[in-house]
Amino acid sequence: MKRALVQAFTKESDNLTCEFYTTFKNNHYRMKIKLSILLLFILHIAIFAQVSMPKVFSSHMVLQRDMEIPIWGNAPVGTEITARFGSTEAKGITGENGKWMLHLPKFNAGGPYKLVIYQTEKPEQKIEFDDVLVGDVWLASGQSNMELQVQEAKDARAQIKQANYPNIRFFFVSHNKSVKPEADILGGSWQVCDSINVKTASAVAYYFARKIHTDINVPIGILQATWGGSPVEAWTSKEMLLSSPITHDKVIANDTVISTHFLKDSLDLIKFWDIVYHPKNKMEKIVTQPSYDDTKWVEVNMPSILKTSDITYYEGMIWLRKMIEIPSNFNKKNMTLNLGHPEMNYSVYINGNEICKTVWNANLNHTYTIPAKFIHNGKNILSVRMAYLWGGGGFNPPAQEMYISDGNSKISIAGKWKYRKELEPTLPKIRNYQYYPTFLYNAMIHPILPYGLKGFLWYQGEANDTLAYNYRTLFPIMINDWRIRWQQGYLPFLYVQLPNYKKQQSEPMESEWAELREAQTMTLAQPNTGMVCTIDLGDAKTIHPTNKQDVGFRLALLADKMAYQKDIIASGPLFSNYKVEGNMIRISFFGIGSGLKTKDNLSPCEFTISGTDKKFYNATAQIIGNELIISSEKVPNPVAVRYAWSDNPDCNLINVEGFPVIPFRTDAWKGITQK
Repeated sequence: MKRALVQAFTKESDNLTCEFYTTFKNNHYRMKIKLSILLLFILHIAIFAQVSMPKVFSSHMVLQRDMEIPIWGNAPVGTEITARFGSTEAKGITGENGKWMLHLPKFNAGGPYKLVIYQTEKPEQKIEFDDVLVGDVWLASGQSNMELQVQEAKDARAQIKQANYPNIRFFFVSHNKSVKPEADILGGSWQVCDSINVKTASAVAYYFARKIHTDINVPIGILQATWGGSPVEAWTSKEMLLSSPITHDKVIANDTVISTHFLKDSLDLIKFWDIVYHPKNKMEKIVTQPSYDDTKWVEVNMPSILKTSDITYYEGMIWLRKMIEIPSNFNKKNMTLNLGHPEMNYSVYINGNEICKTVWNANLNHTYTIPAKFIHNGKNILSVRMAYLWGGGGFNPPAQEMYISDGNSKISIAGKWKYRKELEPTLPKIRNYQYYPTFLYNAMIHPILPYGLKGFLWYQGEANDTLAYNYRTLFPIMINDWRIRWQQGYLPFLYVQLPNYKKQQSEPMESEWAELREAQTMTLAQPNTGMVCTIDLGDAKTIHPTNKQDVGFRLALLADKMAYQKDIIASGPLFSNYKVEGNMIRISFFGIGSGLKTKDNLSPCEFTISGTDKKFYNATAQIIGNELIISSEKVPNPVAVRYAWSDNPDCNLINVEGFPVIPFRTDAWKGITQK
């Protein structure tokens, strides 16, 4: 049959190529054109003369129980398709667009089964998927904290060794971006959870799946579609984003982007990282030398970061130099260098000798041994090559953690440094098209629609912090968008609130992260949504806290309650109401559980209070039954209270079940992200 079709199209191609013959008289060119057209026809035939299915279907997959299971693919127009699953069959007809979809009957949890799909008239040309389970499938999506792998998380070695759960399966949707909705993903296949495959799985999703599987003893499938650094808009469809004035113009601007722009961006990205990781113009051999003349360099005080220093906004490599005086009584054989808390990628040199290279701020420590041969009594030159990227760069306080030591005495390296920009090539401007509105939805979400799901898991928000006020709109838009597209009703949508992060502050502050957390809390107004509060699980030093066990565990508790109808307390108290009583404010909550307490048995902390002047002061708090009384001597006529309203609050208020009280404020005053 296929050979006959090729012959038929060959005759048609003779007619199609004749118009080219009048233009190209050279036989060589005529032959090339004719063959090209023939190859296109043959390729067309090869694709559409047989049944095909998207890559999200593979052996070892998990299909959603207790629903009519959707499966779909391509085949010749008008072809009847048969699907056999276990002892059941389903049939459907391919439409005029060459696409078919049919639904398998409802199954209880179980397996393994074999799924076989074929053209009814050609059962010998079949697609077979082995070891297919029926259970619950959750889509895990978001940015880097959802993407962070088990092998990168806390207790990785022990957790990986114990990961023998053959009825948990993972599917990682390959990174891809597209200017239009795609019919299929770039790649991926279902993997059985074992000590090999679990390493690269989402740690949050794995710990979630493990608890759910243990709790209900059914197969669990995790469809993972994640990309670090991505904003919520990238995961939302064009049609939905056009409905909001916040994103309308950005989406329209996308129309100027074509797929060839992606290639240039990829090449620029290679050049970008080459500059970051490898010094150019031999600067590492020039500016690190003690004899180098830096008299025209500009002074800057360290520790300081780009946002707080006199260095104007810059994207690129900066060189820093500091003269260090080493006294004669120093033990040079035991000298160590402690850089404190660098904010970006860096390399270090002593008197022209490399001490370390391309170290990132995420490293656990920044202490180095200085070989005795590299240093001497008197004046020495310490040089640092540092990346200033994404609005960051420099050294974070405290100053006392920047020093050189011989084990007995310390020499501070804080204070005045000299710096110079633009000694190396300018970093190319990276568009990062994967972060553009709709592009990840097009390539990583649309192609897996409408794979049967139990619900959604979401961990994202860091990339939207500077416009946190808009997240109040954009996050619910995406949730509604996905539910509409999946056409499976109000599937549970469970998400993680941003944890505590960055430097702790002793005085009340405005905070982008606090405002983003507030937007996430407000999203609980959407039906069948649940939020995990992680205000106690963060890390001041890294945006990627490694304790993902507790995050996954709390997500699973929410699922136990919302998706599996268990009568449990699964989250902490949520602000309900407040009442001004003289010089105090009384706070009440929803979801108290068994009562309020503090985890350290001290008074509740991280409360601030304000009068009509909108100036907040640290406040005292007292637990009275299931309520709180907040006051401050500095605010005799209070009108507003805030709790855990900062980047990294050190809060201690929980319920008896151990879940933290969710950060809140009683006022609705304009924040720093509301334009």
